[in-house]
Amino acid sequence: MREFILKSGVRRPFVTLLASLLFIIAASWGAGYLTFKSDSRVFFEESNPQLQAFDRMEAVYSQSDNVAFLIVPKSGDVFTKENLSLIYDLTEQAWQTPYSSRVDSITNYQHTFATGDDLIVEDLVLDPELLDTQRMKEIRAIAVNEPLLAKRLISTEGHVSLVNVTVQMPGTNAEQELTDVSTFVRQIRDDLLEKYPNTEIHLTGLVMMDVAFAEAALADNNTLMPLMFLVVMVAIGLLLRTITGTISTLLVAIVAIVVTLGVTGWLGIYLTPPSAAAPIMILTVVVADCVHILTNMFHEMRKGFDKRQAIYNSLEHNLKAIFITSATTALGFLSMNFSDVPPFQDLGNMVAFGVMMAFLFSVTLFPALLAILPIKPFKEDVKEHSGLMAGVSNFVVKNYRILLPSSLFAMLIILLLIPRNELNDRYVEFFDESVPFRMATELMGKELSGVDTIEFSIETGTANGINDPKVIAAIEHFSEWLRTLPEVDHVNTLSDIFKRLNKNMHGDDPAWYKLPEGKELAAQYLLLYEMSLPVGLDLNNQVNVDKSGTRVVATLENMPTYELLELEELTTTWFATNYPELKLEAASISLMFAHVSKKNINSMLLGSVLALILISPILAMVMGSVKYGVISLLPNLLPAGVAFGIWALLSAEVGLGLSVVIGMTLGIVVDDTVHFMSKYLTARREKNMSPEEAVHYTFQSVGPALWFTTLVLVAGFLIMALSTYRVNADMGVMTAITIVVALLVDFLLLPSLLIAADKIRKDPQPVEENSGIVPQN
Repeated sequence: MREFILKSGVRRPFVTLLASLLFIIAASWGAGYLTFKSDSRVFFEESNPQLQAFDRMEAVYSQSDNVAFLIVPKSGDVFTKENLSLIYDLTEQAWQTPYSSRVDSITNYQHTFATGDDLIVEDLVLDPELLDTQRMKEIRAIAVNEPLLAKRLISTEGHVSLVNVTVQMPGTNAEQELTDVSTFVRQIRDDLLEKYPNTEIHLTGLVMMDVAFAEAALADNNTLMPLMFLVVMVAIGLLLRTITGTISTLLVAIVAIVVTLGVTGWLGIYLTPPSAAAPIMILTVVVADCVHILTNMFHEMRKGFDKRQAIYNSLEHNLKAIFITSATTALGFLSMNFSDVPPFQDLGNMVAFGVMMAFLFSVTLFPALLAILPIKPFKEDVKEHSGLMAGVSNFVVKNYRILLPSSLFAMLIILLLIPRNELNDRYVEFFDESVPFRMATELMGKELSGVDTIEFSIETGTANGINDPKVIAAIEHFSEWLRTLPEVDHVNTLSDIFKRLNKNMHGDDPAWYKLPEGKELAAQYLLLYEMSLPVGLDLNNQVNVDKSGTRVVATLENMPTYELLELEELTTTWFATNYPELKLEAASISLMFAHVSKKNINSMLLGSVLALILISPILAMVMGSVKYGVISLLPNLLPAGVAFGIWALLSAEVGLGLSVVIGMTLGIVVDDTVHFMSKYLTARREKNMSPEEAVHYTFQSVGPALWFTTLVLVAGFLIMALSTYRVNADMGVMTAITIVVALLVDFLLLPSLLIAADKIRKDPQPVEENSGIVPQN
């Protein structure tokens, strides 16, 4: 097989091209079946307990998917005829939103009051055109003092307001349904802004978050992918000075990406915002394989070999090393299957497959293209790099006794910073500050209330149990306790409705603003109120069908993940302690993300350890020595740890994106170590060089390629940092840091360690048969 691969691209390039083309067409055909999903639910396994709790909550009450219009009058006062007219018009039009089931605003709030013995239930604003100054003052007083409205639909200062549209999408075609909703609400916003130019209208809510996911991924594909191709083209062109080599490398990268996407489509795997970054990662990794082949081929041609023989020699020298580095990189990405987030599992599998496809095309299609296309090495194309490498190797050999302890000490200091990192995933901050959804949501958090929520289902286990005065008192006690917590902005609770109805039924006497004392009385109040509510504004979002349970919704300030988890534990413990006879279940999108972030870090640590366990014997086998296999572990383990230490200085917040970096980078980091140690051991075993001479030889032979591939890898992952989807952006920055640290470790610590280790035994190692090391020039 090895000889077949070596000869196929060089000896029979056109046959190889034809075979490759047929395979590419067959595999890539599946790309037509690719679908994209941006629903926030894609981040969770079906077995995820928080998702199941959330589904139960929505099945019992109503869905929480919503679009929220944040109205910010430039005058700073909502309660003017013009601004109330805007909210009134918006409320009316919002009912036409596709899949809408409910619209809540201050104008259609079902205000209750007593007239004699009658309970009147009607919209708070019946006709804004008929409002006079006195009536607007009355409406303001009612709105800003009503617990169900204040800090939910109206700020306590009366300067911003919210119109909330609840949607219940069928889910048969999620992306089209998202498009239908977002297109409609944006058109409403634009029309109203034209009619009411003195007001700002911003869009937020869970539906707009899903839209932001989709639009961020689309923007990345439209901008980052072309930018990455441009960077690779310019980098190869400038550093290796070969147009043909650049074109061939890009073709191999495109083919690897297309085949990966095609197979993904054939397998029925859908794309998501995280997995949509796979093409950029594959492109970045592909370049490394081609660069090693190109640089070695040019080296052979400068020695006098013709082009085809030079290609053959380069493949012969690099085949096993490239295969090992590709396999270890794939293993690193496959460790992402331990992630609790399905999109990261898909990302790992796609990149792992793409890496192996890149290896296959690098040793077949790439040599065939080089054999057919004209290519000449520049006589001085690596001179400056060789000079740089000579300077680095001289520095290391001369100072290895100082470099070894000092570099270990410096890295130990940085590693001690790791505990400063805190788990934190505000899903609002999944997006760049320039994304309209994030701007709107943060503005809402600042001016009105936060976007995080915890929904509590209080279950009595008895039909009509919520009418029991003891149960109502428990709900009231729990709601009031929640309001004392500094993190809680608003509490939407049934007990407030009971108190208001009790006051209404006693002639609106404020002294009766308290809970009804009898079960029958409470049941009558609730029945009378429900019969008076219009269609779409009933209590189905708060009370279940048999009235055995109710939902209490706490709206929170935007919180870090660990604080949200602490709050969940605090509230559930408090309720279980005070009311053990009632059942409380907490759920929300916010809690789902908080839990999955925490679990994902633990899962990925386990996955990374298992990947390292699998990679370690491979390295020992490749090195032909347990000793060198053990030595190789240090430069493979340190970079990710040091990168997290550096991150503690830059941000100190670790979320979903960073939790997978160790697994992602493990295989990439191993690449440099394998190439460096392979050349070093070749010099020691086959050329009988001293440790110092072997280090000089290694830097000269493989140093330029390692430096260049690191440059391209860092450039590729830093381009991801430009993504408006911050999960991918942070992942790109952290990966780039890790790769830079890995190069420094391989250029400073590793050679110092090798010299020191081999100085213990001064005699050079004997040549071992079947050591796994590819002979080098």
